[in-house]
Amino acid sequence: MSFLGSLLFNIVLYSSLPFACLLILVSYPFFSSKNLSKIAGLWISGILKLLRFLCGLNWKVEGLSNIPDSPVIIVSNHQGQWESIYLQTLTHPISSIIKQELLFIPFFGWAVAFMSPIPINRKNKFKSLRKVIDTARIRLEDGFSVLVFPEGTRIKPESGIAEFSNSCGLISAQNNIPILPICHNSGRFWKNKKFIKRPGTINVSIGPLFSGNDPKALTKEVREWMKEEYLKIN
Repeated sequence: MSFLGSLLFNIVLYSSLPFACLLILVSYPFFSSKNLSKIAGLWISGILKLLRFLCGLNWKVEGLSNIPDSPVIIVSNHQGQWESIYLQTLTHPISSIIKQELLFIPFFGWAVAFMSPIPINRKNKFKSLRKVIDTARIRLEDGFSVLVFPEGTRIKPESGIAEFSNSCGLISAQNNIPILPICHNSGRFWKNKKFIKRPGTINVSIGPLFSGNDPKALTKEVREWMKEEYLKIN
């Protein structure tokens, strides 16, 4: 049953994606990036409902009241594709840090480019960090929240919380914008690069806001919260 549900889900996901991208592309001359983000959010919400229906994959979220109405630095652990999709629904507009090469994918990359992401070249870490900090400042000034996966790559669920880069602390401290930490265990059900989506309930915990003037200390504080929270939700 898991195979059939996953098959149907993937068929709908990848067949509807070009149409969603095309809608964003043709809407670009008439709507701002903020409104394009809302259009994408509607498609994402539909895909998540389909995931629940076809694959039996649900999620339980605690701490929704911690999300402010103003821009924040959203910091999450990274285990797979689910959180990359789901986190886009929590607040609008949101700017995500993405690999630069994704922008060259026909239709998909073009549509993503119109929604004001922060593209980086991972081959040059120093320049990428500088670009992230500079572009994040512009996005925050424009009213976007910024999504950061400070582990830098997808981590297996059994490995817990990996080391964080200081990018989230730097963006937060330099712009006086708080960090909103989010912890989850999605990789237990939607495993990275695996076809089958296992039924079950993903636990998501949205923490309190963290602020500070010392980027390294702030990053460490957020990671410590996430490590403790990860033990609770597993």
